[in-house]
Amino acid sequence: MDKPDVSKIFGKVIFVETSPDYKVQIVEHFPDLKVKFVEHFPDRIGEWEVVENFPDYRIQIVKFFPDFKIKVVENFPGLP
Repeated sequence: MDKPDVSKIFGKVIFVETSPDYKVQIVEHFPDLKVKFVEHFPDRIGEWEVVENFPDYRIQIVKFFPDFKIKVVENFPGLP
């Protein structure tokens, strides 16, 4: 399977153990996407708002075989 277009993955997310839309590995080096967790208006590349209901994406954190890799950042989210 090809990697998803991570530039389109922003918005409201929920973390799940099963049936994810994407499997994601958190890394420190060479991420596919830099993610900043925000409280409101996750409307730019790499901005994710964690919600309990009505997510745009269901995310599962994995150690192996991710769909893509992210690095959690405080500033400058988006493509590396």
